[in-house]
Amino acid sequence: MRTGDTHPTTAPPAGPPHFPVDPIRWPDVAAPPPASPPRTAVAAAVVRRALRQLPLRVRFADGTELGKGGPVLHIHRPEAFHRRIGKQGLVGFGESYMAGEWDAPDLVAALTVLASHASKLVPAPLQRLRGLWALRQPSARRNTPLGSRSNISHHYDLSNDLFALFLDETLSYSSGVFRGLPATWGLLADAQRRKTDRLLDLAEVREDSRVLEIGTGWGELAIRAAARGARVTSLTLSSEQRDLALERVAAAGLADRVTVELCDYREARGTYDAVVSVEMIEAVGAEFWPTYFRTLDERLAPGGRVALQAITMPHERMLASRSTYTWIQKYIFPGGLLPTVEAIAGTVRDHTRLAIVRRDSYGAHYAETLRLWRERFTERAGEVAALGFDETFRRMWTFYLAYSEAGFRSGYLDVQQYSLTKEEIAR
Repeated sequence: MRTGDTHPTTAPPAGPPHFPVDPIRWPDVAAPPPASPPRTAVAAAVVRRALRQLPLRVRFADGTELGKGGPVLHIHRPEAFHRRIGKQGLVGFGESYMAGEWDAPDLVAALTVLASHASKLVPAPLQRLRGLWALRQPSARRNTPLGSRSNISHHYDLSNDLFALFLDETLSYSSGVFRGLPATWGLLADAQRRKTDRLLDLAEVREDSRVLEIGTGWGELAIRAAARGARVTSLTLSSEQRDLALERVAAAGLADRVTVELCDYREARGTYDAVVSVEMIEAVGAEFWPTYFRTLDERLAPGGRVALQAITMPHERMLASRSTYTWIQKYIFPGGLLPTVEAIAGTVRDHTRLAIVRRDSYGAHYAETLRLWRERFTERAGEVAALGFDETFRRMWTFYLAYSEAGFRSGYLDVQQYSLTKEEIAR
């Protein structure tokens, strides 16, 4: 058939996956939300208009095909698909995947096309009316000290065993830095150690350095800093992470050099020669970016260094969507918001005595890191199920990893390593 043709093809797509969706655990996935026929019809028209212009092959259950050719996307239940998007936008798009209403043989490739055209998917007139139709972030998800504890627990206290199934032996849950791309699973642990060592070098961590880590993870950075002879205070809001990090620190024989505290970054005290924070700013929220960077400033001794790793997005897209409630915020990272290079620079300039002295980006490395995690997660689906995570969860997690990978492959997302300094106070 001709590209973009809307007539039925001779080979309808494969049927939808069949699995039960628990209506108690997944109330918004179990059934599409109620929506008026006119609203659903408008959503269908907008969606189909966007799909016709994309380098995709979008195949509907009746064999109808849209798009200009490219990765295949099967829409098994068009009415439910359109109703969800009409009612909940991109949140509905993700929930529709979780429900098995659409699928893609190469999910990352299909999502990469969508990420590459993110700014053009919604017509300009509707973009200007975004405040009327876009879902708003719940006030309960604000990253206040109390809200942050709940938001962090939602993700990081799921299960240490779950994360151990798809992370490498370092249990590093952030982008690695590879020597070359593409990468293989056997290279991931070294890439994570290389990333960590590079951050410690940027912060000039050495023997007897006093180090503050904001965001413990599972303890890898604290262990490597302590192995250099540093004394480390690491802060986390995840009790699961803290427990395992302490076990790993003790197993490394470094318990006398590392303290792991269940503590909000705003509660930190003391001064340090180095402050390191790896992919934690994404959980801070725009409202609290000035507070976060002032904390880095206040905790850093004059002449000290900050090393920061941050995922970033385009500035104009952040400004347009920062009040919008997204699928990632609803299901993966409540209260999360990616900063931008411009926002970080402006916040540092306007709210601190710090100066950015170096910035390096590694977006392609994150795409590879996510690919390796996603493949590992898929390979171990049976073990994930054995931990008690159902098929809806596994589809959710697969979508999250693929969605994130697509963001980096398209260039929509990037990851930065920063070095910041605070000059000695003149006497």
